[in-house]
Amino acid sequence: MQFQVKQGAVQDETTDLLVVNLFEGATEPSGALKAIDQALGGLVSQIIAAGDFKGKLGETQMLYPSNGALPAQRVLITGLGKPAEFNVAQARKAAAAAAKKARELGATRLATIVHGAGQGGLSVADAAQALAEGTLLGNYRYRARKQNDSDNGKPALAEVVVLEADADKLEAMRQGVAAGQIVGEAANWARDLVNEPPNYLTPREMARRVVERAEAVGLKAQVLGEAEMAELGMGSLLGIARGSDEEAQFMVLEHIPQGHDLASLPTVVLVGKAITFDTGGISIKPSENMWKMKSDMGGGAATAAALVAAAGLNLPVHAVGLIPSTENMPGGDAIKPSDVVTVMNGKTVEIISTDAEGRQVLADAMCYAARYQPDAMVDIATLTGAMVIALGPDLAGLFCDDETLRGRLMQASQETGEILWPMPLWKPYRKLLDTDAADMKHTGGRMGGAISAAIFLREFAGEQPWAHLDIAGTAWQEENSPFAARGASGFGARLLTDLLAAYAGDR
Repeated sequence: MQFQVKQGAVQDETTDLLVVNLFEGATEPSGALKAIDQALGGLVSQIIAAGDFKGKLGETQMLYPSNGALPAQRVLITGLGKPAEFNVAQARKAAAAAAKKARELGATRLATIVHGAGQGGLSVADAAQALAEGTLLGNYRYRARKQNDSDNGKPALAEVVVLEADADKLEAMRQGVAAGQIVGEAANWARDLVNEPPNYLTPREMARRVVERAEAVGLKAQVLGEAEMAELGMGSLLGIARGSDEEAQFMVLEHIPQGHDLASLPTVVLVGKAITFDTGGISIKPSENMWKMKSDMGGGAATAAALVAAAGLNLPVHAVGLIPSTENMPGGDAIKPSDVVTVMNGKTVEIISTDAEGRQVLADAMCYAARYQPDAMVDIATLTGAMVIALGPDLAGLFCDDETLRGRLMQASQETGEILWPMPLWKPYRKLLDTDAADMKHTGGRMGGAISAAIFLREFAGEQPWAHLDIAGTAWQEENSPFAARGASGFGARLLTDLLAAYAGDR
């Protein structure tokens, strides 16, 4: 998809689809929509007065100009929601709703104003970035394994023209659109990885694709195989890998911004779980929804995408992405409940359920992170079913006992619309991990399961500020929404990019 920022008036643009907007509760059109209303002889005013379009977020209204009233073939009004609730996340959703409608129509060229840079109070750059991100996110479909990769034979959206009448705003708009395209494309790449069938996306294939994309944007990339992991003492990760014929991979991505002294920059390490398929191992999962376990590498995909976006934006921060990847299979050499493994830092862990494999692979990766002496570390994982029960499909759990890091993550959550909910790291629950067989066991039972999982990970986090994001409920979207398609959400890719931007001082 190509983006172009252009000086011009909406009523003069020739295009397949022209997008304007309306706030909920507005009694008359204003701004660009007022110009459209005048060209159409008051049609928009009539629709508003009749109550046929209310401007709710996600709502759209199609208009068909007649008798050459406008050069645009169609006009789409997208709702911005209530003015009091409007923010950059709402602007992104409004753009996504419009893009989704454009895809349904088969429009190949879309012209649009930015949403929220006027009455919405957003800066021009922020509104333009939200527009580009939302357009890409709303237009997304996974079609890689279909013979016909179009939607019912309709062409794909190929060009988006962003219109602005004020020449003084064009440069800020171009910068915002460029940033939004980088972030939106990275998030959609993460969705592609998660949506891929697991026979296509094995650990080695994931590593190949990640390295290819990383090197294309200037990231340093390295992949460790099982022999190298064994030399490092990663017995916990390798314990999970034993059950699969596919070799485990440990991806290391590093963003060193151009034109900056590395020693003067903060270092942030992101650690993403990448189980390319999770059967549960010997503690096998029920068969009914096991197919969704191809999404168990969502944290790794988000981590890779955030590093790719950071490189594309050249954020002045030293960012490291660590992605431990394997399958969790019930093979003849698979790890068993009551086995004991040794993590890279020397701690021994008794295995209670082989379906709690995510914390095992993260433990070794978090120990590896110590070599970078980070200023902050964040792990992200589809970790526990308990998190889904607690927060449902819209919220991810945030476990963090550092006030500054937690605040930055919550701010990134609000900016991106990838919503986090703070959860407790309740220290008394550490006793749930006590065992006579090893230094600790890796699960604490069903009660408070997401909390005890985070407490387990805390044992390997080191002394720097650390946060754990449990995205088990948010990595996969069960149903189509006005803003996105069913399937992988890419949750965390934009959130982590925004976090890195905060450490870089760019937000």
